[in-house]
Amino acid sequence: MSVGAPWEVPSPAMRVATERLILRPAAVTDVLELRRVLRANAAHLQPWTVAPAAGEDAVSHASVSRTVARYGREWRRGQSFVLLLCPRDDEGRIVGRVTLGGILRGAFQNAHLGYWIDAKHQGRGLMTEAVRAATTFALGPARLHRVQAAAMPRNGASQRVLEKAGYRREGLAARYLHIAGAWEDHVIFSVTTEEWCDGTSAERNEGPRHAEEGL
Repeated sequence: MSVGAPWEVPSPAMRVATERLILRPAAVTDVLELRRVLRANAAHLQPWTVAPAAGEDAVSHASVSRTVARYGREWRRGQSFVLLLCPRDDEGRIVGRVTLGGILRGAFQNAHLGYWIDAKHQGRGLMTEAVRAATTFALGPARLHRVQAAAMPRNGASQRVLEKAGYRREGLAARYLHIAGAWEDHVIFSVTTEEWCDGTSAERNEGPRHAEEGL
């Protein structure tokens, strides 16, 4: 993609379908379900999550409502694209989330990838499936050139997801992010449009990256 090429914000009504999942933007009607899954996974996600401000309940109804409203605003502005993960047979049930955040255009054309999945759905390859689909969306309809991800050295599961999805390991960033109250080192991974489209990244993963858009 040429630097400065025209791009449009993808429709908030879009859907990306994989073999087992639907990835879709969040809506106001998702607040209760998103709050449920966040509360159920609080202990599971806490070691990998930015600590809330003192006195803040990040999973209160008010906090989750504000978060969903922010997702919508940032989507419309092209600042971030948050995709909820739902089973193909039940779009109202949330089992995880993928975020393409911190989007910068201009000479960079980059997004930062973040993700989590319900603890009950780990170990089935769903997160890898979702990361592949979200990356195809980022480097296709969202017209980005590069997607970057970061995983703590001790989070082997997250690193395996990125490696299976076809991301390239770039190196270690010392004290990169403040997570759960401490500055943590992170292993940096990335993939670019050239790798994704010419099959270079596919040589590093264990399966196809097919996704259907527009369902």
